[in-house]
Amino acid sequence: MTSPSSPTSPAPRFAVIGLVVSDPAASLAFYRRLGLVFPEGAEEQPHVEAELPGGLILALDTEETVRSYHPEWRPPAGGGRVSLAFRCATPAEVDAVYEDLVGAGYHGELKPWDAFWGQRYAVVHDPDGNGVDLFAPLPAGE
Repeated sequence: MTSPSSPTSPAPRFAVIGLVVSDPAASLAFYRRLGLVFPEGAEEQPHVEAELPGGLILALDTEETVRSYHPEWRPPAGGGRVSLAFRCATPAEVDAVYEDLVGAGYHGELKPWDAFWGQRYAVVHDPDGNGVDLFAPLPAGE
């Protein structure tokens, strides 16, 4: 596929998911609890990245960082329209990860349940209220 701007150029490649965070330490603790690896001392940095499987990057920027180049930026009001999803190995792992996060004080938005589309599914919120889905395929026949 080629880019609409140039028939000989490759199309842009999706590479980064960026989140604006109000409390970097709280966000790093949440995402580290889900197994993401951020550099040592990342809590003190205005921009940090973790490489995701498949080569994507999850980037966290402080609100101050975003305002440094976009002074009119304000956090969205109300519910978010973006969520991240983490695949668990088993339905039991969905339950365990959900309980671990809620037990650590994170908001459980949707308790684990067997979804009609064939997955064990749950939703928690990160410290900024972004939805983080946890899911695993249900065994066949459930």
